[in-house]
Amino acid sequence: MAQCLADLDGLFLALADPTRRAVIHRLGHGPASVGELAREATMTLPSFMKHVRVLETNGLIHTAKSGRVRTCTLNRERFTVVEDWLARQRRLWEERTDRLEQFVTDSTHSMEKRTS
Repeated sequence: MAQCLADLDGLFLALADPTRRAVIHRLGHGPASVGELAREATMTLPSFMKHVRVLETNGLIHTAKSGRVRTCTLNRERFTVVEDWLARQRRLWEERTDRLEQFVTDSTHSMEKRTS
């Protein structure tokens, strides 16, 4: 459980930065070289590479080097960790709001009976 939470923390940390989200968005359209991705960012290549490393360390992208070109590919399966967590949270909150709605409805009906 602790490892799962650490994985989730790393994923959210990686997704928290707008530059990294832009890389994820771009890679959603297909693989791209680090050079292509870096041209779209407004920073130096060494700074951009830190973002690539965060994404790769957290398993959101894979990189492969061929000659002098490093190509990045999106790891779509890794997003299931986030999707599963969000689905659990959604169910939890839907159950809570359903209970709140039932409580309010029951309370309203009880008050109406007392006043009539």
